[in-house]
Amino acid sequence: MAFSQFVEPMIFDVLLAPVMAPISGISWIAGKVLEQATAEMSQENLGKRLLALQMAFDMGEIPEAEFEAQEEQLLLAIQAMEDLEKQMAAELAAE
Repeated sequence: MAFSQFVEPMIFDVLLAPVMAPISGISWIAGKVLEQATAEMSQENLGKRLLALQMAFDMGEIPEAEFEAQEEQLLLAIQAMEDLEKQMAAELAAE
């Protein structure tokens, strides 16, 4: 009886592999993309990018117009992260 309990799920896994493998693969890839996007959009990372941008501008590596455009994007992203954190905190407090 124990042998059949082990074999039956394995048979289903093998039979369903052509259907489930692509779904599992896509799910794994989506998870990795989400992890990377979350890491890139963290407030700490945005602050580091802003600092690197400031240093590049100070060293004359990028023109002022490009610096200002990128700085504005980063500051807006940081503000959006802060707003989202405040909203989530308020929702948690309300529950």
